[in-house]
Amino acid sequence: MCNYEIEKYLHQHNYRYICGIDEVGRGAMFGPVVAGAVILNPTKLNDEIDDSKAISPSKREKLARFIYSNALAYAIGWCWNDEIDRINILEATKKAMKMAVKGLQFSPDYVLMDGMKPDFIGIEGQGIIKGDKTSFSIAAASIIAKVYRDHLITSLSRYFPDYHLHSNKGYLSETHKKAISIHGLSEFHRKSFKIGAPHGR
Repeated sequence: MCNYEIEKYLHQHNYRYICGIDEVGRGAMFGPVVAGAVILNPTKLNDEIDDSKAISPSKREKLARFIYSNALAYAIGWCWNDEIDRINILEATKKAMKMAVKGLQFSPDYVLMDGMKPDFIGIEGQGIIKGDKTSFSIAAASIIAKVYRDHLITSLSRYFPDYHLHSNKGYLSETHKKAISIHGLSEFHRKSFKIGAPHGR
């Protein structure tokens, strides 16, 4: 269950600004990987915050607006498909996460990251398995990253209508695979990714 218990424990141990970090688009075939970083205000929390994959698009939009209005700090980072192809998806994800943290309005003193150890960030912290289902801060980061990326891919879908991006958001659905087989890869597709079964988040 997603809550603020980890953050409360850290506050009790004198950490003041705790940043949640998460990414979306790591498994997509089209577009960038996008990372969110959020420092929530502990006096302004929303119990509806949850893993972005577990809530509806309309609810994500509503919660993103709440986060933008009430968080102490937030930022987005990204890494585009050409760089993903050049440095690999793991390094690209790390780069997007570092960009997001660097873009915060002020520096956190502790970071919570979904899955990965945050040793590459340069700030004390910990990685939490399924952290987007456990920590409000990580879930909030996943929400703003997901909303940002979905808006971006939807806007690009107007220029690449053949790939049905408005519905698959760049992930490898069956219709997306079929479109690639007919039209080939666009300039925003990841050339280093293998076209296999539908996957991703």
